[in-house]
Amino acid sequence: MTFETNTNVGATLARLSLGVILLAHGLLKLFVFTLPGTVAFFDSLGYPAIIAYLTVFAEVVGGAALIAGLYSRLVAVLSLPVLIGSFWVHAGNGWLFSNEGGGWEFPALLVALAVIVAIQGGGAFALRRLPVVDGFVPQALKA
Repeated sequence: MTFETNTNVGATLARLSLGVILLAHGLLKLFVFTLPGTVAFFDSLGYPAIIAYLTVFAEVVGGAALIAGLYSRLVAVLSLPVLIGSFWVHAGNGWLFSNEGGGWEFPALLVALAVIVAIQGGGAFALRRLPVVDGFVPQALKA
């Protein structure tokens, strides 16, 4: 493999990893905790209901967009408030995510993944690479 191929494959793995985790957590909030349960949990943390709805939306739509490779850099940047918020919520629980209330190492990893995707872009096999889709993407969002 060439350096460029390795970089594209690495960027793809980072994009897919972040996308799968975001989508899985969004669907967990929808189908396991339920939307009312998620809203109640956010309320118990002192956050308004709109934050719960926005978080679920960001995780489901953002995760799906990352998996498809649509606007990968933009989606990664837009996911940062959710991921930093998760880090903030778990920061007082210690390092390990297995701690009571979940620790901060997993949210920190997700923040790092989002930054990596924002820097590297979607990598290989991103839908945005198709000429039909590429024609509709503003120049600033390409890559």
